[in-house]
Amino acid sequence: MKCPACHYADSKVTDSRLVNQGYAIRRRRECEHCSFRFSTYEEVEILNLTVVKRDGSREPYSREKLEAGLKRAFEKLPFTGEQFRRLVSGIERDIQLKGKTEITSRAIGEIIMRWLKRTDEVAYIRFASVYRSFKDVDSFKAELNLLVKPPRQRPQRNAR
Repeated sequence: MKCPACHYADSKVTDSRLVNQGYAIRRRRECEHCSFRFSTYEEVEILNLTVVKRDGSREPYSREKLEAGLKRAFEKLPFTGEQFRRLVSGIERDIQLKGKTEITSRAIGEIIMRWLKRTDEVAYIRFASVYRSFKDVDSFKAELNLLVKPPRQRPQRNAR
């Protein structure tokens, strides 16, 4: 690994830790030339996956497109880089669990929606507004109603 400080070609690994529930490795490194210390992050990359778009066209899976859509959904929300990496890794893990070489953009969108719904309701609504292409305010309200469940009512006791 090239040193980011002096650009020397070699560095040594001083520490390795599993992160993201064991699906990635964080390595602490030290440059053998200038002793600069830095960290690297390694994770599984999805290869040979084709996304079938709504119009029937096909394109290679792009992590960058997934991240760009999620970044728009989380814009100006308090969400850390580590939380974002965990979210992206979880979504990609679910995509890989499908075990197919082709996946529809719709299936990817549904996986993302499932993760966002349990991660952040505002990001979920932002993503849903683009993904589901709400035609009017009523369709938007319907999605909000699915998200916001009425509080459970307690059974009333009979007064004696």
